[in-house]
Amino acid sequence: MNSVFDIRDRVVLLTGATGYLGRILARGFALAGAVVLVNSRSSSRAQALANELVAAGGQALPLAFDVTDSAARLAALAWVQQQFGRLDILINNAMAVFEPRDFARSYQVGVVAANDLIEDSLGLLATSAARNPGGASVINMASMYGVVSPDPSLYGKNFPPNPVEYGAAKAGLLQLTRHLGVVLGPRRIRVNALSPGPFPSTAVQEQSPDFIQRLGQRNPLGRIGQPEELVGPALFLASDAASYITGANLPVDGGWTSW
Repeated sequence: MNSVFDIRDRVVLLTGATGYLGRILARGFALAGAVVLVNSRSSSRAQALANELVAAGGQALPLAFDVTDSAARLAALAWVQQQFGRLDILINNAMAVFEPRDFARSYQVGVVAANDLIEDSLGLLATSAARNPGGASVINMASMYGVVSPDPSLYGKNFPPNPVEYGAAKAGLLQLTRHLGVVLGPRRIRVNALSPGPFPSTAVQEQSPDFIQRLGQRNPLGRIGQPEELVGPALFLASDAASYITGANLPVDGGWTSW
């Protein structure tokens, strides 16, 4: 049975890999034996993380490009084709850095670029789908706030709630996941989403302990999530163990969206 969870030597492209949650996912996949293509807009940050993963005993290569740049995206995928001839796992984790109420930028990075990257990768994913028992896997990183809205009472006067454009984009990404799960299913390309719950950054945890306490108390499991707790669910959706799952959203939120 363990073999269905085995992703050793599978090629995974992880966008937004150098962010708070992306780094943990990159390390988890690398230590599970996958070949991790570390994406970031910054070449130096991508290289530094790839070096860390290799030093830890994993397989990783930097692949720096802006997911919203069509020419850069196609050039990166051409390199993947030349180096590996396939793409087994695609994780859309890139997130916009935007000004408040910048709906266009948030949607462009979080939904449009994710869709375009999937479309541009179809040939590589199809090659993997033909060779892997469970097909190829696409994982879109969504959010609990693509399912429910923030509770303003948790944030207080000096701590603004999660921005509306973020949740709206994540909701769009969830619908994209359902749609492509249906459309690409016959090609054995599985498209699923992970929706993290309360995973505040280290900086927020250090600066706002009262807020962290309120978040934890609001959650059925009584605490915030630890980034490492996303790795197992992501590895599951990426592996052949999830061969009959597509178009689904897997909440990793401690029960937040079950209230």
